[in-house]
Amino acid sequence: MAEATLEGSEPVDLSKHPSGIIPTLQNIVSTVNLDCKLDLKAIALQARNAEYNPKRFAAVIMRIREPKTTALIFASGKMVCTGAKSEQQSKLAARKYARIIQKLGFPAKFKDFKIQNIVGSCDVKFPIRLEGLAYSHGAFSSYEPELFPGLIYRMKQPKIVLLIFVSGKIVLTGAKVREETYTAFENIYPVLTEFRKVQQWINSPDSQLQGPVGFCHLESRDC
Repeated sequence: MAEATLEGSEPVDLSKHPSGIIPTLQNIVSTVNLDCKLDLKAIALQARNAEYNPKRFAAVIMRIREPKTTALIFASGKMVCTGAKSEQQSKLAARKYARIIQKLGFPAKFKDFKIQNIVGSCDVKFPIRLEGLAYSHGAFSSYEPELFPGLIYRMKQPKIVLLIFVSGKIVLTGAKVREETYTAFENIYPVLTEFRKVQQWINSPDSQLQGPVGFCHLESRDC
């Protein structure tokens, strides 16, 4: 089994991650059905970790510290859990919220738990020519630096949206399982290397002019 060790991390299985980079999961969004009607005002009054402002948002916002997450609890009994860093954490947090609701006297159940979205991120550690990428992959790319500094890349298979920044930072969103995040990154990695910005060095009698000129001063322009 081929392995590579990233600085300060566990060995990477290159058979699964040929790039040697594993995207880090940043946020898991899940939903669950508590299967009962809820009195949101009563929940907000009784639970110390809850807030409810029906004029602003029609749900109780509840938070717990472990796992550090936020829940949106609706009167219908539907609940959205955000902020977990893994699927297991998300399910554990959702169960804790359900238990809190039960302790407040509601006949809450735990039905239809589902991961709705996984957000991951990584850094390829080299700058990327976004204009060249947008031109060559126009069918999948949206790049308007005046509105947003990153290139939006909509991958068809797996169906993942990637935010690609000139710095080499990548955000991946839309996955239902973490393997989709990993597959999407391995699909895009060869493309990113193709549009890698090359640093060029200049030498001048004036020492202030010495140094790399491969990076553009304006991120919206390519060198």
